[in-house]
Amino acid sequence: MSTNPVMDEIEARAQRALNRLRDLGDEMKKVRGRESSEDGAVTVEVDGNGALVDLRFTSAVSRMSPSEFEQAVVGTARRAAAIAMGRMGELITEFNEESAAQT
Repeated sequence: MSTNPVMDEIEARAQRALNRLRDLGDEMKKVRGRESSEDGAVTVEVDGNGALVDLRFTSAVSRMSPSEFEQAVVGTARRAAAIAMGRMGELITEFNEESAAQT
């Protein structure tokens, strides 16, 4: 640290902001959205970007038409992505609120 208290405070504030930003990035990497279809035949898990992480089926999919199957997968994936995106939004809001409180 320097002997200038103003510069020391600026440096400390910048370091805290950098640490909070790193923490936000770490938390965002952990975000997952998981959803199952109403009948439980399809379960989808996506990451915070909405990218598919896991896709599971039960034997119930064998009784679905191709159209029903498509609707179950796409609809379930859409809901899982909405969950993940909602969590991402919460993290960003929390980060912004903390940042505003510290200025």
